[in-house]
Amino acid sequence: MTQKPVLFHVPYKSQVTPVDPYQHVLLISAVSIHQWRVMRLVGSLQLVLLLAFTSTATGLNIPLEVEQPPTIINSSSGPIIALPFDKSITIQCEARGNPPPEYRWTKDGKEFIPPHITTNRHHRVGTFVLHNKQVVEFRGKYRCYSSNKLGTAMTEEIELRVPNVPKFPKEVNSPLVVKEGDPIILECNPPEGVAPIKIYWMSIGLEHIEQDERVSVGADGNLYFAYALLKDSRQDYCCFASFTKIRTIVQKTAMAVVVKSLKPGNESADSGEATAEPPPVRMPGLLLPSGVQTEKVLLRGEHLKLECIPRGYPTPKVTWMKMGDKLPSRTILNKHGKLLSISAVDESDAGKYMCKAQNSAGEAVHYFDVIVEEPPKWLSEPPQSQLTVIGTDVHIKCSVRGKPSPDITWRRNGRLFKDDPVNNKRVLDDTVVLHNAKTEDSAVYQCEASNSHGSVLANINIMVINMAPLILTRDYQEYAVVLGGDILLNCSVFSSPPSKISWARDDTLETIDGIRFFPLNESLQIISADKKDSGIYQCVASNSEGKSDITAVLDVKDPTHIVYPPQDVQVISGTTAQLMCQAEYDKSLQSTFEVVWRKDGEEIPLLSEENSRYFADYGMLQIMSVNLSDQGAYTCVARTSLDGDNATALLTVLDVPDAPKIVEISELQSPRNISLDWIPGSDHNSSVIEFIVEYEESQWEPGRWRELQKVPGNQATAELALHGNLNYQFRVYAVNAVGPGPPSEPTERYKTPPAAPEKNPANIKIQGHSPNQMDISWEPLLPIEHNGPGLEYRVRYRKLGVGDEWKLHMVNRHSFVVTNTSTFVPYEIEIQSRNSHGWGPEPKIVTGYSGEDVPTAAPRDIAVEVINTTVLRVSWTPAPPATVRGHLGGHHVHWVRRRSLLNPNKILDERQSLSFPGKRTHAIVPGLEPFSEYRLTVNVFNKKGNGPNSDPVTFNTPEGAPAQVPILTASNAQIDSILLVWGPPREANGILTGYLLQHHLINETTLEVVDSQETHITGADTTQWKLHGLEGGSLYRFLLSACTAAGCGPPLTQESSTVALERAVGQKSSFSTQGWFIGTMCAVALLTLVVLMACFVRRNRGGKYAGTPPPTQRQEMFSMEKVKEKEDLHPDPESQGLNEDSFGDCSDSEEKPLKGSSVCSLNGAMGDGVSRDSMVDYADGGREFNEDGSFIGEYSDRRQGGSVSEPSGPRPVTA
Repeated sequence: MTQKPVLFHVPYKSQVTPVDPYQHVLLISAVSIHQWRVMRLVGSLQLVLLLAFTSTATGLNIPLEVEQPPTIINSSSGPIIALPFDKSITIQCEARGNPPPEYRWTKDGKEFIPPHITTNRHHRVGTFVLHNKQVVEFRGKYRCYSSNKLGTAMTEEIELRVPNVPKFPKEVNSPLVVKEGDPIILECNPPEGVAPIKIYWMSIGLEHIEQDERVSVGADGNLYFAYALLKDSRQDYCCFASFTKIRTIVQKTAMAVVVKSLKPGNESADSGEATAEPPPVRMPGLLLPSGVQTEKVLLRGEHLKLECIPRGYPTPKVTWMKMGDKLPSRTILNKHGKLLSISAVDESDAGKYMCKAQNSAGEAVHYFDVIVEEPPKWLSEPPQSQLTVIGTDVHIKCSVRGKPSPDITWRRNGRLFKDDPVNNKRVLDDTVVLHNAKTEDSAVYQCEASNSHGSVLANINIMVINMAPLILTRDYQEYAVVLGGDILLNCSVFSSPPSKISWARDDTLETIDGIRFFPLNESLQIISADKKDSGIYQCVASNSEGKSDITAVLDVKDPTHIVYPPQDVQVISGTTAQLMCQAEYDKSLQSTFEVVWRKDGEEIPLLSEENSRYFADYGMLQIMSVNLSDQGAYTCVARTSLDGDNATALLTVLDVPDAPKIVEISELQSPRNISLDWIPGSDHNSSVIEFIVEYEESQWEPGRWRELQKVPGNQATAELALHGNLNYQFRVYAVNAVGPGPPSEPTERYKTPPAAPEKNPANIKIQGHSPNQMDISWEPLLPIEHNGPGLEYRVRYRKLGVGDEWKLHMVNRHSFVVTNTSTFVPYEIEIQSRNSHGWGPEPKIVTGYSGEDVPTAAPRDIAVEVINTTVLRVSWTPAPPATVRGHLGGHHVHWVRRRSLLNPNKILDERQSLSFPGKRTHAIVPGLEPFSEYRLTVNVFNKKGNGPNSDPVTFNTPEGAPAQVPILTASNAQIDSILLVWGPPREANGILTGYLLQHHLINETTLEVVDSQETHITGADTTQWKLHGLEGGSLYRFLLSACTAAGCGPPLTQESSTVALERAVGQKSSFSTQGWFIGTMCAVALLTLVVLMACFVRRNRGGKYAGTPPPTQRQEMFSMEKVKEKEDLHPDPESQGLNEDSFGDCSDSEEKPLKGSSVCSLNGAMGDGVSRDSMVDYADGGREFNEDGSFIGEYSDRRQGGSVSEPSGPRPVTA
């Protein structure tokens, strides 16, 4: 292999790092777990660093690919206690080694074959299982040995304890008889069992025996009495032993105590009343412990408990002291000072302690000699396993402490190892020395230190080996890191002696320099990676036995970056919240890219179930049916297998306010003026706009809540004015921008006292349904406004302005009828409320009239001014007010079209009318037909009906411009001439004087008018005209209008072209004989005849032409702009502006449509092809027309004429 340039030389320190004992996984020291994903191994040989050894063999970690002796990695620690409810007991022993180790067990120092060995899918283990039914026969001390060809490792002794079920022996106890004042000891002697154990003294009825300074339970379980009293006599002293670990309680046979009285004549407490005299004074003594001195041995860290239970009368007081020293600060005294406790003792707590029991008769003492010892423990750590080369000296030191001093036993591969100076193997108490070590000295050495309190064992693997470098990292391992991140390129090596490690770039063969590159053990760390760092790197390991190298491939990726972070948002509860988050990332990592959402630091589970409210897709998080629990900080985490970015937004949930709390009532000036106070609830991020106070009363509408008052949202109190004689309760709710919140809890009932009414009836109405009576009605008080029982109303009335006396009536209803009144006379009326507690306030006077009757007189001096052919102005002198006999409703104007002046012999009798409300003296009447004779009358009306008609006025309308001709055709086109044929207008509106023909030469490209000419055709009967002098092969537009003395009507347009010169030459010889020409002329003649006949028939019937829709279908109104536009094109010479009056309702005298055609039309004088509508349509609707001319504006939309105004010089019409 070619020598590569060296970047770094790494001195060997620790050539092996921890490796899993069963499988090879890549040890990755990159900056994140995502880099672990990218750098995990795929090959079959995934060399790794082993996991750390357990405490039985620490310090040396060798890859499993290297042959090595067994190492215990998992074993049970004793003792193991088999409990009755355990189904099985597992005793563990597991080791690793190469070759894989075998296992054997000893029990109590003898070979033992386990019954049920467990298996592992990777290798065999030594763990075995004992089932509960057979566990009793397996109690003892076990040791596991794990061996292969290189050595044997062993475990400490594992003791299996199988406790018996604790039971008290069956016994018959004789009563214990004592004299009053003597001490009592009731022995429990609990059976052996699994600690911990608790002792209880109770009666058969499970009542605890009361303990105090005189009576106590000792640490040995016995019940002690410092002296006996007669009340201590009983037959059921029972000792209960509770074994909590095995959930068992056992009971001792009940014991009886008989206390003999010292009073003469009383043998015991049972023979009579107990004496009240105290027992005689007795010297103190100790019931526990016995003797003068007790030795107490305990281990370091255990709890010290010293107990002195005294006897004597009065009850001696116990005190404690430590001889030659103070009691430790951790000392606690319990059981009335009889029990001394010190937690976690150490050597400083050892010494002599004294307890003193003292009363008035004397004292007694007891000494405790406390000795603190310790089981063997390592001074710092167990001896370390060692890897060394051949020929070196190996020192193994076993440093332990303990009290008594531990004895140290050395073993090699589980067998006793003794001092052998001949073979350079020395055992020097706590140290083993191997001089000039050889390969065969490789083994597992055991150091076991023990004293009377226990033992510790260490397995020390000693490997004496020379080995060339073995690189554990896979060759061509690929690494990935984001731009600016840190990366560690691994090169894990095992060798003996230690290897020298070097790194180089393999692509450029250039030495890498810079502060971003430095070695870390065997690895190369790159800080703040740059794009140019991508490429191939080589690690070379070498020692005296050889060298090895591997290649690493580094790819620097673009970082992940959120470009559109989520924004803070406010949403209303119940709606959907949306948070957007879009990120950029390295496209090569697309398969690992994901967006994760967190709420308040915890990841949101995006479930696929239908009931999930969270949905995330394409960087958008949607939260359905948002509620208050969804409020919080939402973090978008965009990540790949290498890195990630995050951004946080605050979601604020707006909801209706919570219900106010603690609503309280307090009175103000009077019981019917109160203050309501409350504590507002949470506004849920939307300020309260207002509070609504509601009430409910139990008399009139129980259970129904009504609004009483609104209060601004910045105050939490309301002053309420209440009605009398009601039993209220109140509640409050808040309103914010989201909506109203729930109401508070109702207050307690609040009863108001009765009072007089505070208001009188409102909305008093005075009507007369008949001429001789007056109906008075009013809006009654609401039930809650009665303020008390017995509500009624006083009605007072009198004629206005004549000095009459008031007439009054008391009524319970809300209406009253006054009879025998004069017709339409003004009255003054008062209505006042009253109940059992008084009158309401002073009422206001209301003026009204008695009943109406139909008017008796008609307007006078009727005058008509014809404004134009279809509109006139009518004026009158009003009827005397006294004859109206009621409120003036307005005037009706009726007119009848008697005949058309074109056909004076035919009587038409077409009736129409309009209503003009209010008081007025003139009106504008539209919709007249030109050149006709009319008769007009006016009457007044009120609510009761119409008055008589005025004297009729007869007048004629002048001629008007004709309607549009119905048809215009162009035919028989020649080089310089065209024949025009038309029909006469349907409505002549006067005596036809002829026609106006206009023709325009049209540019066929631009469609602009090139030349225009007019022709006046005289003769009303003319229906065709041939134009000469036209240009050949040209397009012409023809406009034809019918004319009367009043002017010409709207034109009808037709376009046609003359024949070109070259076509005319070819057609000249046969033109007159062509069939199409003969057919066209016949069709024109026939059409003209049909039109003339139709005009004659329709004119004689007085109606419109066929095709005109009936009045009920002609409701569409046209805009005044269209009317103005058409009148500008076809002005009516007689039309003038009407700006003074408005039209009224149009109807016939029978208030129903006329048969035949409508005669109330606005386009009589200016027909333009749009059908004329009857005024009956408007009469049926009961429409009224103001004096401002609004009706003219609406109705004139149906005409082609423009605006209508009064002429400066109206034509007078003689009645």
